Amino acid sequence: MSTEDKAKNKLDELGGKVKEAVGKVTGDQSTENEGKRDQTKSNLKDAGEKIKDAFKKK
Repeated sequence: MSTEDKAKNKLDELGGKVKEAVGKVTGDQSTENEGKRDQTKSNLKDAGEKIKDAFKKK
């Protein structure tokens, strides 16, 4: 996994956390859920990159 990919995934995760927090504070369930989805997508991308890296090492 490249450093660039790691950084992008981390930024996506942090952005999702911010959206989730804003949604909680404002009572906007839609924004809160969108933030949770963004975090999940980031975590899935990260997992996919780790799997690719594992196969490259073999």
